[in-house]
Amino acid sequence: MRFDTKIAVVVRADLADWQKLNVTAFLASGIAHASDEVMGEPYEDGSGNLYLALAREPVLCFAADADGLAATHRRALSRGLATAVYTDEMFATGNDADNRAAVRAVEADKLTLAGLGLYGPRNSVDRAVKGLKLHG
Repeated sequence: MRFDTKIAVVVRADLADWQKLNVTAFLASGIAHASDEVMGEPYEDGSGNLYLALAREPVLCFAADADGLAATHRRALSRGLATAVYTDEMFATGNDADNRAAVRAVEADKLTLAGLGLYGPRNSVDRAVKGLKLHG
């Protein structure tokens, strides 16, 4: 099935494995709030156990260096994409309020990006991640 929208997570390639996973998880949680249409319906197994809803479409995960992340960030903002952000400073905080304060303290073009989550029209997301390779 081809969706009109696209979800992309871009993580800086030089991070430690645990950091890549942490950043991806945080960004995915942000994307879940991008639109009422992002999430599918809750799951239920054959025994009647209920499970949380997942994204209704695939999530494409890309790797980038710092320059690639910065370029993707600029393109995402210029296209008005719903964007989740994770910065290096957030690794040193322990709660949401401090995370938001760490991002708020830095101008957009000076953010030290560890990762981005993008959601929006397929063509716009494709243009924002242009040149990036899928995470391997």
